[in-house]
Amino acid sequence: MSDKTDSEQIDDIIAQQSDWKRDVLIALRAAINAADPAAIEVVKYKKPSKPEGVPFWTHDGDVCYVEVLKNAVRLNFSKGARMKSNDFFNTRLDSKVVRAIDYSDGSHVDEAAVKALVKEAVELNVAAK
Repeated sequence: MSDKTDSEQIDDIIAQQSDWKRDVLIALRAAINAADPAAIEVVKYKKPSKPEGVPFWTHDGDVCYVEVLKNAVRLNFSKGARMKSNDFFNTRLDSKVVRAIDYSDGSHVDEAAVKALVKEAVELNVAAK
């Protein structure tokens, strides 16, 4: 078990990444936190193959999470299949639940789009309560 807070663990996950992945993670985190200042940062799914875990943002349930893949950084929306703003999703389009955006080397994070998606995802969570 780590003595670090979840936010500090996410700081460490970001610090471990290569230049472009780190830049994407920083931009995504900033957009998510700006869109929903009440979001709680949590690290889940620690396992031997991924001991650092996966960064999640929650607000009345999971809002989104970020996976660092070999050639991409993937922003997943836990209820993405139910979201109306789906023009930005470019992967996991066949999933019955999740939708995602893959960012690769050279990709630009559209912070306004990420903020809008986060706000919609939070609204879905709050409405379900």
